[in-house]
Amino acid sequence: MVVMARLSRQERPDLVFDEEDLPYEEEIMRNQFSVKCWLRYIEFKQGAPKPRLNQLYERALKLLPCSYKLWYRYLKARRAQVKHRCVTDPAYEDVNNCHERAFVFMHKMPRLWLDYCQFLVDQGRITHTRRTFDRALRALPITQHSRIWPLYLRFLRSHPLPETAVRGYRRFLKLSPESAEEYIEYLKSSDRLDEAAQRLATVVNDERFVSKAGKSNYQLWHELCDLISQNPDKVQSLNVDAIIRGGLTRFTDQLGKLWCSLADYYIRSGHFEKARDVYEEAIRTVMTVRDFTQVFDSYAQFEESMIAAKMETTSELGREEEDDVDLELRLARFEQLISRRPLLLNSVLLRQNPHHVHEWHKRVALHQGRPREIINTYTEAVQTVDPFKATGKPHTLWVAFAKFYEDNGQLDDARIILEKATKVSFKQVDDLASVWCECGELELRHENYDQALRLLRKATALPARRAEYFDGSEPVQNRVYKSLKVWSMLADLEESLGTFQSTKAVYDRILDLRIATPQIVINYAMFLEEHKYFEESFKAYERGISLFKWPNVSDIWSTYLTKFIARYGGRKLERARDLFEQALDGCPPKYAKTLYLLYAQLEEEWGLARHAMAVYERATQAVEPAQQYEMFNIYIKRAAEIYGVTHTRSIYQKAIEVLSDEHAREMCLRFADMECKLGEIDRARAIYSFCSQICDPRTTGAFWQTWKDFEVRHGNEDTIREMLRIRRSVQATYNTQVNFMASQMLKVSGSATGTVSDLAPGQSGMDDMKLLEQRAEQLAAEAEHDQPPRAQSKILFVRSDASREELAELAQQANPEEIELGEDEDEDEMDLEPNEVRLEQQSVPAAVFGSLKED
Repeated sequence: MVVMARLSRQERPDLVFDEEDLPYEEEIMRNQFSVKCWLRYIEFKQGAPKPRLNQLYERALKLLPCSYKLWYRYLKARRAQVKHRCVTDPAYEDVNNCHERAFVFMHKMPRLWLDYCQFLVDQGRITHTRRTFDRALRALPITQHSRIWPLYLRFLRSHPLPETAVRGYRRFLKLSPESAEEYIEYLKSSDRLDEAAQRLATVVNDERFVSKAGKSNYQLWHELCDLISQNPDKVQSLNVDAIIRGGLTRFTDQLGKLWCSLADYYIRSGHFEKARDVYEEAIRTVMTVRDFTQVFDSYAQFEESMIAAKMETTSELGREEEDDVDLELRLARFEQLISRRPLLLNSVLLRQNPHHVHEWHKRVALHQGRPREIINTYTEAVQTVDPFKATGKPHTLWVAFAKFYEDNGQLDDARIILEKATKVSFKQVDDLASVWCECGELELRHENYDQALRLLRKATALPARRAEYFDGSEPVQNRVYKSLKVWSMLADLEESLGTFQSTKAVYDRILDLRIATPQIVINYAMFLEEHKYFEESFKAYERGISLFKWPNVSDIWSTYLTKFIARYGGRKLERARDLFEQALDGCPPKYAKTLYLLYAQLEEEWGLARHAMAVYERATQAVEPAQQYEMFNIYIKRAAEIYGVTHTRSIYQKAIEVLSDEHAREMCLRFADMECKLGEIDRARAIYSFCSQICDPRTTGAFWQTWKDFEVRHGNEDTIREMLRIRRSVQATYNTQVNFMASQMLKVSGSATGTVSDLAPGQSGMDDMKLLEQRAEQLAAEAEHDQPPRAQSKILFVRSDASREELAELAQQANPEEIELGEDEDEDEMDLEPNEVRLEQQSVPAAVFGSLKED
């Protein structure tokens, strides 16, 4: 049962509450100015009817009009109550009045203003909403304006009222100038492009502006160029030409796009001739191939569009004579543009580097068939190219210029060009030398031989001030007299056209200037030899030898010694020996072999055999280690032919001592084979025994097979046993060598790139030598385990006091004292068992037994 109660009607005759409200009412009567008490009461009454809940809020706010919590909750509840009603419902006006009453006390609270403005926006009351936003901005401090403006701007953009929005944005930019991009985008969307261009120009010129969208200054500038160039009829307040040309000086890496934007502006404005002038200016000023390509492609597209538009207009309105002329003019202009492209591209490259010689030559080639343009190009090239900055050889421009006049029959002009070229201050002496040589070749091509000689003699004449060839502080004209190129050509001309004395003087002058090469020296000597001046030629060789050191003097010595021997043979043997000794003094091992062989040949043919042998012996020590083996072979061969094979024993011994193991092994086999042929079996066996110390049985099976074959042919049981003993000893020696064991163990473990530590992973602290010893024992055990059962020996020893029957019985029994040769041998040694040695057995004569007689 619901109990209803009323307060005294004198106080609030309309106030009604339930019995459950009494505790809250009593608490409020005790603490009527406590916000928490009112909030608890309101929270309890959330399910009550809306008028009663609103009445409760009004009671609380009457006592606490400055409570933000109460106003916020009350206004939120009132808005929620009318949320689903029509905006024309009178309840909306009541809620608006409630907000207005709240702002009497809460005008500094931005949250309440935002909620009220959003509530008005939802109602669609534009003017009221705008005025409320303005009141909020006036009421709130400026630090809180940033919370109001986003909603305000969103409200302005949502209605087609550009003038109102523009005024609002202008006020907003005074607070936040960094948001100019947003305003510019709105102006573009509302088709107010003139003001958008002005704002964008202001932003671009402001160096302190930082784009919120992360755009660079160039990107903003590019947007401005696109905007003003694509809309010339709507942007009237800016000087487009000045703006874009200003960008050309600021953004030099994007000239192509900016030039195209400027031309596009004039095209859209209808100034086609002005646009054509802009394109022509652009292709004459751009510095990169990329910019040129952009401008040229845009230019060609413009010309094509002009032709297409003219053809379309003519087809619609009918063709007249003037239209045909205009169309032909446009076609001719387009064809000329396309034909000019290679030349224009070459101009771009030359603007990048006007001292690029190769590009000038390409430019001349582009003018092929037009002599006047070729002459102008060459003239411009030789005047522009600085020899000290040139890329390439600048003298080739002068030479090609003169060649052009020569090809056209103007020899005098060609000579003038080359004469001017000889006075140019080139960077390298070789450039000036090439010009002088070209002068001589020009005269030779037209059979002016005397003039060619005079020119080259003039080039090689001593200047008034001498200078070193590589002295960069002196002009090349003072250093060209030391140019070998000019002297070589002069020498060739003197040989062909001059006298013997003049040619000899030229060669002598080359040697005096110390600019000769080994080939020049040899040519000089050959020239003297052709004219039968043999001693003079030898003197030329001597002078050349004094100029050079090894290895440059190698060819001179070889030619000199060959010519000397061919000339004198054995008549001047001592002099020849002195020359060889002089040549070999200080000769590097790389070049010694040829000289020693030539020396030995001299001694063999004209000298003494013992001298030749001495030369060969010296050669084996003087040549490179890689050539020693070949040298010893020659030495042995010549010694055998001169003194016989027995004389080569000492040579073999010396070779075995000096050569590497591989070559020493070959020498030992050849030495042993020679001793066998001479019947010296013991010597051969000793050689095999000595060589076995450097022959690992695992890798040099051929040597051991050769020794086995030797013992089979010439040995007996004892010698074979001794060979096997030596083999086991050598194998054991190699098994105890650390390097060999490590490599063998790595092969067994299958690790091609492993190390000793890889043999025991996880035990890095273990001693490496201990690992190697354990592994060696393991390998030895495996070899013994794999040993096949030995064969029974068929060789029996004869006792002198035994009868024939006992001997026959012993032959059928196993010999307990028989030596087991195959116990410790590997499987591959089984073929070396003594049972394979075929020994003949003979019956023992009766006289051997003495008094013993048969039963």
